[in-house]
Amino acid sequence: MCGIFGAIARGEAPLRHPEALARMAAALSHRGPDGECIVGHERARIGARRLAIMDLTTGDQPFQSPDGRIWMVCNGEIYNAPTLRREASAWGYPFRSRGDIETIVPFYDRFGPDAVSRLEGMFGLAVWDDARRCLVLARDRAGEKPLFWTEVDGELRFASEIQALLEFPDQPRRLNRKALSLYHALGYVPAPHTMFDGIHKLPPASLLIADGERTEIRSYWSAAEAAGKPASLSVENVRETFLRAVERELMSDVPLGVFTSGGLDSSLLVGAAARAIPGERIHTYAIRFTEPGYDESPYAEAVTHQIASVHHVVIADDESLGRALEVVSRSLAEPLGDPAVLPTWLLAQAAREDVKVILSGEGADELFGGYPTYLGHKFAATWQRLPRPLRRAARWIVDRWPSSTGKMTLEYMLKQFLSATELPWLERHLTWLGAMQIDDGVIAELACKLDPFPHDDPLNRVMWFDFLTYLPDDLLVKVDRATMLASVEARAPYLDREVMELVLPGRTRSKVRGFRTKAILKEAARGLVPGEVINRRKRGLSVPVARWLNTGLAPLADRLLDTPLLAEHRTGRRNHARRLWPQLMLALWSERWGVDLHES
Repeated sequence: MCGIFGAIARGEAPLRHPEALARMAAALSHRGPDGECIVGHERARIGARRLAIMDLTTGDQPFQSPDGRIWMVCNGEIYNAPTLRREASAWGYPFRSRGDIETIVPFYDRFGPDAVSRLEGMFGLAVWDDARRCLVLARDRAGEKPLFWTEVDGELRFASEIQALLEFPDQPRRLNRKALSLYHALGYVPAPHTMFDGIHKLPPASLLIADGERTEIRSYWSAAEAAGKPASLSVENVRETFLRAVERELMSDVPLGVFTSGGLDSSLLVGAAARAIPGERIHTYAIRFTEPGYDESPYAEAVTHQIASVHHVVIADDESLGRALEVVSRSLAEPLGDPAVLPTWLLAQAAREDVKVILSGEGADELFGGYPTYLGHKFAATWQRLPRPLRRAARWIVDRWPSSTGKMTLEYMLKQFLSATELPWLERHLTWLGAMQIDDGVIAELACKLDPFPHDDPLNRVMWFDFLTYLPDDLLVKVDRATMLASVEARAPYLDREVMELVLPGRTRSKVRGFRTKAILKEAARGLVPGEVINRRKRGLSVPVARWLNTGLAPLADRLLDTPLLAEHRTGRRNHARRLWPQLMLALWSERWGVDLHES
């Protein structure tokens, strides 16, 4: 794991700002506190900041081919590296390290960019082929690891995080208005856009090939193709495939732990890890909110008692959450409207005292159908068949229910359901997720992402949409940035390729049955996690934003937010926290990075 960066001149002129490479490294130091190295010449330079996880003594990057022609840096882990190493060793390749990352070099040397399809893991990587003057960038299939790029006056630059690209004095800081429109609808910016005009996010499962004057971006794996294959879901193959994925992702030369909430996804991770490494004391970490109704740490503690882990409870009160807000808003050059990034950073900061690697449960809800919104979509058609006067009366009654600042209350969920249930499915989905506004053209742009997917299972299409958007551009951004700010690596076994290709084509009836979400995963979990965990209602990692906006954050919100929603929220008539928080994060981002949100 590390932060990677570089710049190449596409012509014969030398790089205009070679001194900026050292500043790029400094901007990514939190991603790699264990070392730094930059290689290259006057027209091409690449580098890495290293967080040592595997091969602690000989694994420093960048790696070069024996003839010095190929240079490579990679942020992430390659889980099938032992197989790749054996194959390349049979060719006679002289490895200089014992770790996983160097295996990429001989495969690129033999297969070119197509070598990326042989990699199993999470990664953002760059290969510079000096003989061919060709740069290859690639991201893993699900988008666990980030990679950004830009081209300025004949120079192509890349980095693991946007702020490293901003170290160049000639990098414009203009607002990307399309990205702003998408952020208003989603609360995050989907690939390939970023909020900076001219800076791009490489999409998951994609290659960028810059060769001469040509820049090509293409996919090397397709979620749509996987979803279109015949379904073969069964309780047994879900269980065995997931256990294999966890065992693969436990590879590490340093201690590791698990983020746990007491819910199904994280509890299953804990149980699977304990089964894969019997006798080892696994570190587990849970958040304890001081806000009544938000704390779920007792559930997490009950799970960890069963496997006798070394359990750590991290306090989340207004003071610690405020400290997290300061760190996140100061450090990230991209707005993220998901307040769960704050407790995730608190967990990672605590974990850094004991471990360098964390397993996390991202991906389970999108693959297996875990969100309450999926139930809402399932029953929307039933609701619309009710007589109009009855629906109107129900809305009238629910609207007069006093608003609560609690976590996922019945009042809040009913108001959310009734606010959008009669809209077309995608507009309904965005409204339920807290859309600030939906501008013209946004629905069409987002809907086309599903064009290659099967059309015969409407609820699966909602899950696939979340897999393509919410998962890589909100959840995985949240966990990567929060853990990396604490110099901890996060891994998501639910996003193992075998797991994804098994579950993506699975029919809705295997995932959502009646009012039961994640049905097949719950059945697969039996015997690995306690029954009471399997039967608990999903709650998620929520932050008491609704109350916080009226108390500790009130001065900040008053200064930065100019919307009637804030006044209505303060009266207690409606809980607008889900719409106000992304606006607050956007305003903080604009202020921190000097971007005018009102420029034309």
